[in-house]
Amino acid sequence: MIFLEGRQKWALRQCNSSPGILSLLSRLLLTLGLLSCTSAQTAKDAASLNPLPQDSGKAGLELMLRRLSTTARLMHTTAHPDDEDGGMMTVESRGKGDTVLLLTLNRGEGGQNKVGSNLFDVLGVVRSLELTASDRYYGAEQRFTHVADFGFSKSQDETFEKWHGHDPALADIVRVIRTFRPDVLVSRFEGTEDDGHGNHQASGTLTREAFRAAADPKRFPEQIAEGLLPWQAKKFYFDRVCPFRSTECAPEKYTVKLATGEKDPLLGMTHQQFAMEGLRRQLSQGAGGWSVDAGPHFVFYRLVDSVLPSTKNKDGHEEDFFDGIDTTLPGLANRLGPDEAKIPYLRPELVKIRGEVEEAKKLAADPGKAALPLLQGLRDLNALISRLVADKQLAPIEQRELLGNLRLKQEQFHEAANLALGLTVSVDVAAAVAPNAEEAFMAVPGQTFGVSVRVRNSGDHEVSVQNIDLELPEGWKAAATSGKIQTIAAGKEGTTQFRVTVHENAAYSRPYWHRNDPETEGLNIVDDARYATLAFPPSPLHAHVDYIAEELSSELSGVGTVAYKDSAEHEKRRSLAVGPPFSIAIDPVSQVIPVGQKEPRTLKVQVRSGVSGSSSTTVKVTAPAGWQVSPTSQHASFSSSGAVKTCQFQIVPIAQKEGRFSIKASLEYQGKTYSDGYSVVTRDDLDTFYYYQPSIQKVSVVDVKVPNNLKIGYIMGAGDDIPEVLREVGLDVTMIPAEKIAWEDLNRYSTIVLGIRAYDTQKDVVSNNKKLLDFVSAGGTLLVQYETDTSSFNSGSFTPYPASLSRGRVSVEEAAVQILAPDNRIFHYPNDISAHDFDGWVQERGLYFLDTWDAKFTPLLASHDPGESDLKGGLVVAPYGKGTYIYTGYAFFRQLPAGVPGALRLYVNLLAAGQEATDKH
Repeated sequence: MIFLEGRQKWALRQCNSSPGILSLLSRLLLTLGLLSCTSAQTAKDAASLNPLPQDSGKAGLELMLRRLSTTARLMHTTAHPDDEDGGMMTVESRGKGDTVLLLTLNRGEGGQNKVGSNLFDVLGVVRSLELTASDRYYGAEQRFTHVADFGFSKSQDETFEKWHGHDPALADIVRVIRTFRPDVLVSRFEGTEDDGHGNHQASGTLTREAFRAAADPKRFPEQIAEGLLPWQAKKFYFDRVCPFRSTECAPEKYTVKLATGEKDPLLGMTHQQFAMEGLRRQLSQGAGGWSVDAGPHFVFYRLVDSVLPSTKNKDGHEEDFFDGIDTTLPGLANRLGPDEAKIPYLRPELVKIRGEVEEAKKLAADPGKAALPLLQGLRDLNALISRLVADKQLAPIEQRELLGNLRLKQEQFHEAANLALGLTVSVDVAAAVAPNAEEAFMAVPGQTFGVSVRVRNSGDHEVSVQNIDLELPEGWKAAATSGKIQTIAAGKEGTTQFRVTVHENAAYSRPYWHRNDPETEGLNIVDDARYATLAFPPSPLHAHVDYIAEELSSELSGVGTVAYKDSAEHEKRRSLAVGPPFSIAIDPVSQVIPVGQKEPRTLKVQVRSGVSGSSSTTVKVTAPAGWQVSPTSQHASFSSSGAVKTCQFQIVPIAQKEGRFSIKASLEYQGKTYSDGYSVVTRDDLDTFYYYQPSIQKVSVVDVKVPNNLKIGYIMGAGDDIPEVLREVGLDVTMIPAEKIAWEDLNRYSTIVLGIRAYDTQKDVVSNNKKLLDFVSAGGTLLVQYETDTSSFNSGSFTPYPASLSRGRVSVEEAAVQILAPDNRIFHYPNDISAHDFDGWVQERGLYFLDTWDAKFTPLLASHDPGESDLKGGLVVAPYGKGTYIYTGYAFFRQLPAGVPGALRLYVNLLAAGQEATDKH
C-alpha cells in the first residue's frame, strides 16, 4: 500500500471507492486496489512531466479512445532493460489500445556502461530511468523484481544460485500478476540455452512457472494473507521462436504473427520505428544510434500454455493474442457467468457506455465535439460503479474484479475528456529556476514553500472548477493562500496558490531497494515493501481538480514539479523531491593505498546544504584504529540552500599488511546525525532520480610495487575509474583526450592505455590507430582493453598482426586461472604473480576474449567457466618493432576500483611490460 494513511483520501478517490466497499472488502481492497491505482499514478506522473507529442491533442485523444474500446490486458516479461520486444508492445498498446505492463526482472546493474563510468547500483538507477523513458513510447507500465543483475551468466543454474533459488524472483512475478491481472502473459525468453544469458534463461523458466503459480492460493500464501487474490491469466506465449527481425518464419514454429512494420497515422511512423525511438533512450546500452527502416517487420510468438479451449485455426495459428477472450466492455458481464443474472442492469449499462465511446470516436476529428459523449459515458460509468458498490448481490471477489476493470475505464474516461476539452494542469513549486539539474530545488523535512496550481483551458468549452486539492503524504500540511478558481473561459487559465509544509519525518526521495555489497550480492534488499516492484517510489505532491463542463463533471490531476535548465539552457521540469537537510559524501568513495605507506593523504568531504537561509554544522571523520586524522572535525557554515562546502582532512594510514578498511564521515545538525550523501541521476532526455550512498570511503591496502619513471598516457573509452587507482598507488598518469591523439607527442610516454571500448566509442582512436601502432613500433607499450563491437574490431585490423575478437568470456569470477607462460617477464616485474593473485575478483573474470591470433602473439592466461573448455585469448602479448602490444579482456575495470590486490599487481606489470628494470618503490 502506498501512502495508505497519509494519502488514503487521494487513493480512494483515484480508485473511486467508498467506505461501504472498503468495509465489504477490507484489507483485500486496500492492498490490491491502492497498490494498483498508485502504480498507475506513478507511471502517469512520469509521462506527464515530458509528454510525447503523440500523447497530446487530437492524436492523444484518438489513442485514448482506442484504450477505452477494449479491456485487454497484456503482461510482457524480460530479464534486463533492452531485452523487451518494444515493437510488439507498441502494436498492442498504441495500435490496439490494450493495457500493457512490462516486468523486467532486474535493472541491468551488472552490465557495462557505454556512456560513463557508473557501474553497479547507480547504473541500475540510470537504466531504470532509461527504460521508463522507453516505456512512454511503448505505452507500457513498468515493474521490476528485487533480483539483481550480477554480471553475465552462462546458465540459469548459476543465476538461480546467485538469486537464492527460484522463489525470490518468482514471488515478485506472481505478485505483479496478482496485482495487474493480465489476460495474456508473454515471455521474451523460453528458458532454454538458446536464450543465451543465464538471466534470460531464468526469465523464461520463471514466467512459465508464474503462469500457473499465480492462480494457486497455496503458492506464496503470505500474499493472499495481505489481501491479494489468486489470478489465472488465460494464455501464455513465448517469443524468440524465429531469428530476430525475421520477416518469415516456418508456420509450425509460431502461433501468432504480428505486423510491427505498418504505419500508424497517429504516431506518424510504424509501430516498430516508434518503439525504436523509445529504445534509443537506453544510451548506456549503446542504443543511441540504432534505427529501423519503414519496411515490413513481423514478430512471431508461440502459444505454450492456456486455460481456454483451443483457439487455433486448422493451420495451428491465431489472429491475435486475445483470440478466445472477449475484451469488449460488455464482455465484462460474461466474466460473471451465471452470476450475471444477479445484476441484470450490468450488460445494458456497459452496452450504453460502449455506444458513447463509439460516438466519441466518430467525432474525434473535432476533439471539442467528442467531449460531450465522453462526459456522458463517464457520468454513466460513475453511476454504474456507485450502483455496484451499493449492491450486495455479487460475491466480494467478483465485485472486486469487476470494479477493478471499471475503475481503469474511469481513469481512461477522465484522460480522454481532458484531451477533448484541452484541459491541462501544472503544479509548480515556487522556487527559482536552477542553473542545472544538480541544483534544482529539493524539499527538506520541516520546510515550508509555495505551490501554484495552474489550470489551462486550450479548448472551446467554458469550464467551471469546483474544487482544487493538494494531495500530500501523511503529516504534510497545505493551506490555500489565494482564492479558488471559479470559471475558466475557452483559451484562458486560472491559478490557485498554496503554502505547503513538509512533515518533520518525511521520507526522502530515494530508491526503495539497496545492496550492502553490490560487488557480490545477487539480491536487492527492499527497504519499503509499499513500493515493491515499482520502478521508483511515487512523487510526494499532487494536485487534484474537480470540474464541470457541458453540465457534466470530471477531474484532472498533476504532479508537483520544480524547474531547472538542461545542458542546452532549456528550461525543464522534474518531479518535486524530498532530501535531507544536508548531504555528505566522501570523494573518492574508494581508495587504494600501497602497504607500508605512511604519507598523509587528503580526504575531501563534500557537504551540500538543503536548508533555506543560513545554517551551520560540524563535520567529523572517523578512521580505523591507529590511523591519524587531522583535524578530527571541522565547522562548516552555509548561506543558502544548495550551497556546497568541501572540508579537507589529512589521513595518515598505518597499514603494514593487505586488508580492507573504512573511513567514515558524518555531521551533526539540530541534534541529529547525518551520514548519507546523494547524487542526482539524470540526463537531458531522462527524468531524474537520486542515488544515495553512506559517506564511507572503502580503503584497500595492497602490497604492490610500482616502477620508477613510468609515464602513462590514458585514452578514455566508454568510461572507467582505472586512472585514479593508478595515481593512488604512485603512478604518473596523464589523460589524453581522444580528439587530441593526432597532435599529441606520444613518444613522451612509456605506455599508452586504451580505456574499455575505446574503439567502440571514440572515432578518433579508430582514425589514429596507425599512430598508436607506430608508437609501439618505436619502443612503446600499448595496452588495449576489451572491445564489444566484434565485427568492427575484426574488420578494422587494429591489431599489429592478425587476430579476431569474439564474444568469449569467463563469467564466474572464481573460475580457476592458469598461467600459461610462467617465465614471461610480465609475471615477475615489478610484482611476482601467482595463482593467488586471482583470488577475490568481483563479478567476472573477463569478457570479449580473442579467439584466434597470429603466432607472434603469446597467450599468457587460460580460464574457463564450469563445463567449458579453456579460453586463452583473454590476455595476449606480442612484440612489435621495438615495443610491446597487449590485448586484455580481463575485467580490470571492475577489479581495480574494487581494490582487488592481485588484479592491481598484474595490471601494473602489464603497464611496465616494455620497461627496463629500475629501482622499485
